[in-house]
Amino acid sequence: ASETKVKETRLDDSKVVAFSTHGLISGELKGLTEPALVLTPPDVGTETDDGLLTASEIAQLKLNADWVILSACNTASGDSPGAPGLSGLARAFFYAGTRSLLVSHWKVESEATVKLITGMFRNIANDNSIGKSEALRRSMISLMNDPDEPEYAHPAYWAPFIVVGEGGRR
Repeated sequence: ASETKVKETRLDDSKVVAFSTHGLISGELKGLTEPALVLTPPDVGTETDDGLLTASEIAQLKLNADWVILSACNTASGDSPGAPGLSGLARAFFYAGTRSLLVSHWKVESEATVKLITGMFRNIANDNSIGKSEALRRSMISLMNDPDEPEYAHPAYWAPFIVVGEGGRR
């Protein structure tokens, strides 16, 4: 996924949009003054595609999504160090037109995140009467009780994620 591709793709007819990438907080990279999602960098960066989809660029997207999944690190962080949570990427996606988000409060472990997110969607597919938050909760419990990965019982693997916005039924 490149910044150019995201900006050129018509997203307003997608009910679910998912970004499985790395999230950066403001100041994490030299010169980065706002949160961003890391996308595939171009061979030669341009003003419109430097490989970082920033909060201000996200706010300009046209979305009509029921749900945006940000399975990346720090996506619930503020727009600057010390700023209130959910004021960065989350706010930008709400401005762009999403009704709910899955975001993380801190760095996430990749393999556990894949299991958590796929389990969440499996829960919805198995019972579409449950809401997003309940699907996430059930997936968290499954991850905690994974006999093959006992370390996943630790909250560091599942607790960073929250549903923000319409957490009810799809």
